[in-house]
Formats: sequence, C-alpha cells, structure tokens
Amino acid sequence: MYRRFIAATCLIWAGHAGAAELSPQLQARAAELMARALQANEAYTSVESLTTEVGPRLAGSPAEARARQWAVARLAELGFSNVRVETFQVAHWRRGEEVAEIVAPFPQSLTIATLGGSLATPAEGVQAEVIAFASLAELLAAPAATVRGKIVFIDEPMTRTQDGSGYAVAGAKRWQAAYAAEQLGASAVLIRSVGTSHDRFAHTGQMGPRDQASGDGVPAAALSAPDADQLARVLGRGLPVVVKLVLRPTVEAVAESGNVIAELPGLEAVDEIVLAGAHLDSWDLGTGAVDDAAGVGIVTGAAALIAEVLSRPTRRTIRVVLFGAEETGLAGARAYAERHARELPRHVVAVESDFGAGNIWRFDTAVPEDKLEIAAAIGAVLRPLGIGPGNNSARGGPDLGFMRAAGVPVVGLKQNGWDYFDLHHTANDTLDKLVPGALDQNVAAYAAFLYLVADSEVELR
Repeated sequence: MYRRFIAATCLIWAGHAGAAELSPQLQARAAELMARALQANEAYTSVESLTTEVGPRLAGSPAEARARQWAVARLAELGFSNVRVETFQVAHWRRGEEVAEIVAPFPQSLTIATLGGSLATPAEGVQAEVIAFASLAELLAAPAATVRGKIVFIDEPMTRTQDGSGYAVAGAKRWQAAYAAEQLGASAVLIRSVGTSHDRFAHTGQMGPRDQASGDGVPAAALSAPDADQLARVLGRGLPVVVKLVLRPTVEAVAESGNVIAELPGLEAVDEIVLAGAHLDSWDLGTGAVDDAAGVGIVTGAAALIAEVLSRPTRRTIRVVLFGAEETGLAGARAYAERHARELPRHVVAVESDFGAGNIWRFDTAVPEDKLEIAAAIGAVLRPLGIGPGNNSARGGPDLGFMRAAGVPVVGLKQNGWDYFDLHHTANDTLDKLVPGALDQNVAAYAAFLYLVADSEVELR
C-alpha cells in the first residue's frame, strides 16, 4: 500500500514545475527505491559493524586506519567499483589523563572532557581561583588584570533547536576561549559543554585553529552540564573558589589519515560526478554511532540500493566519499578538494550526511535561480517521506565547504536534530541511540535524490 502511495504521489507531481526533466519513469523508479529502502536496506548493518569492529576512530590513530580498512572491505562487498584510499597527513592529538576537582571551599570532583587540540598542563596540574563569565563575549571584554593567573569558566548554555542552529553560537566558546584566555593571562579554561544534554557526560570537540598572532592557547576542557551547574552554584555562595585541573594530552606531529572513495560508474557520462559524503572518523569517547557512523551507513546504503534495484549503471557516476579527519579540522575535506580540483567542475551536485540519524524533514538547496524549478521537482518526489521544502541557502555539510566554495552545487537533506546535541561528542554516542526506522527513511531520501540526479540530465549548476 505504501509503495503504491509513493508512486502515485510522485506521478501526480509530474505536471508540476520542472517535472519535464523528471520523466514519469524516473519518478516511478525513485518511488520504488524509497519503498525498498523503507522495507529493508543494509545501512544499520554497516553502522553496527563499524561501531562494533572498529569503535572510536580518532583522526590519525591506528583505529582510524582500521576504519579505512573496514570501509574498503565493506564497499567492495557491497559491489562498488574503484574503491581506494587517498591518504594525507595530519597531527594526531591523543587524550591523556583528565581530572578536575574543586579544592575549596567545598572539595569535590568534576566531570570533564579535554578539548581537542588543547595543550597539556604540567604533570602536577594547574590550581587556581576560578573567574566566571556568562559568555565568550563577556570574557573578551574583561580587563586582563581580573583574569591573570585564574582559571576561566565560561558558563554559556546551548539552545536546543531542530535544525542545530544553536551550535554555531554555543560553539564559539569552544573554538576561541583558550586563545582569548591566554591573551588575558589566564592559566586554564573550563567551558560548559557545547551540547543540550543534562546527563553527566562532557562534550569534547576541536578547538579552533591556532593563530600565530595569538599563541597556542591555555589548557582547556569542557564540563558536563550538571557539573557546570554545580560549579556555578558553588561560585554563587560568594566565596573564592579554587579548582585543580590536570590535562595530559599528547600530540604526534605527523600521522596518516585518508579519504575512502568508491563509485558506481556512470554509463553515458562517467566523468560527471554525483557525490554523497559522510565522515569516517569520530571522537574517542563513544563509538561514534550518531556522529558519524550513521552517515556512513546512510550514504553507502543508498548508493548500494540504487545498484541493487537498477541492476545497471546510472547515467552519471555516483561517488561515495568517506572523509577522514573531519572532527579535528576538516583535513579530509580540504585534501579531497585540492586533489580533485580539476575534476570539481564536473561535480554535478554534492550532499553529505553528518547530523545523526533523525528523520529528514526538510530539503534545502544551494542552486542558481534558474535551477529552482527542477530542484523543487526533486523535492516534490521526496514529499511522501515527510520531507518539506526548505530554503536555497544549503551549506551541504561540513566536508562540502571547500567544494561549495569552488562552485559545486550542494543540497541539504536536513535531519531532525532535536536531540542530536545530547549525544554529540560524548561517551554516550553509541549504537543503541539509533532508531532503525529513521535510518531507513534517510536511506530512502538519499537513494531517491542520488538516483534522480544520476540517472537524468538534470543540471543544478
């Protein structure tokens, strides 16, 4: 019944704007792909396999290397062609001992996570009075004399939103606080985790790139939300609060990472690329199920489903890229854009899954005005999955930024991220948080979108 409903809805839309480029045959096949995805696909199997057999996959680590080996074997098993690894060099930052405690006036431990890229404290740690700020902006405006020698605490919460728009605002303190605190003479930084959870899990994440003009920053860590609340209450008693912080990360200056690439070669326009991406690495606290094994399962599952249902090549080449070293600074994204610079003009469109596995609810685009009609027609085909029209300001995903800047059109299949930042970058990012039905809906949407562009002459540039 549901298969017939999808097919009928797609054909109804054939008379709408832009549908002349989406024949009834294309729409019927897209409907078949969506129906098949909702019944069964291999996405969950891939996510389970990656998170179980590899686990956490920090950029530059031996575990990330095992993830690349896993991906090559998995993609070959699914029938992809031209499966390969394109390596590049990164710095491999490793988490070490991390301990925080209130020494006075009310001694107790605090739950923290060292921020990626943070410097280490001395082995004996740093012990100093805490000075609190409500926001990064408040810290930036503070007189240096009030901050010098102290441990800065930025107690700025993150707003929960469906589209994740609160992240950029809250994330600024993670990216910049260590450097701002260094300029003011602070000894270390603690921030309220960039996340929406009230569970006692601290959220890690990468600090911003170091600016030679501002130095290397100070040791920095994130507090879980309950611990940030606790520290704020202790400070609220009006007594001097002293915290001891021990952070012992290390850095290997040069390590290997890489992008894993696989293709379904096109039949007629083999040099025209429809790209679907996700990132293979993860932070080291959980098993990276939501961020971003789910995306790996979605894009590989969607492309594999197209190959299975069509039993022939699409007109254009579908390329799956599993980016390395996304979490620690988009190194894989940059490496891909540089290595494939001459080929980017032949990238018809790019899409990335990197926002968990919640249901897709909105279809955003970033195409020229004269391509909006055909984009709307594609969006109409996705409507039976509960996906509504969005805006024409899509970012595409973190790993697509360099391609987007080079002129590659991107779209956004926007997932419901209401609880994504409860799990993001925490030890609680594990397989049990995924809902297979939602994962299936994602695969259905990606398969239909990739197919409609790859097996047609649709132009989005």
